[in-house]
Amino acid sequence: MPPSSTISSKGQITVPLEIRRRLGLKEGDRVEFVVAEDRTIIRPARAQKNPFERYAGALPAFDNKREINAWVRSLRDEEAPDQ
Repeated sequence: MPPSSTISSKGQITVPLEIRRRLGLKEGDRVEFVVAEDRTIIRPARAQKNPFERYAGALPAFDNKREINAWVRSLRDEEAPDQ
């Protein structure tokens, strides 16, 4: 008989040890359920890609807030405020 589990009143299941080992799952890992045609697949959750990752390095590096503000002013074609 294949590994099985019982759903609790809260909708929770215990993933059998054999399946956890096969999938390389450990405590705290997330899983996802994928519906494909007439099957439902459980697999380790894939990390969500950071939507800002492709912009890494697009801006110059700044050492402090003053440098950032000066850069923003230059983009806006503003003059530095009197200090």
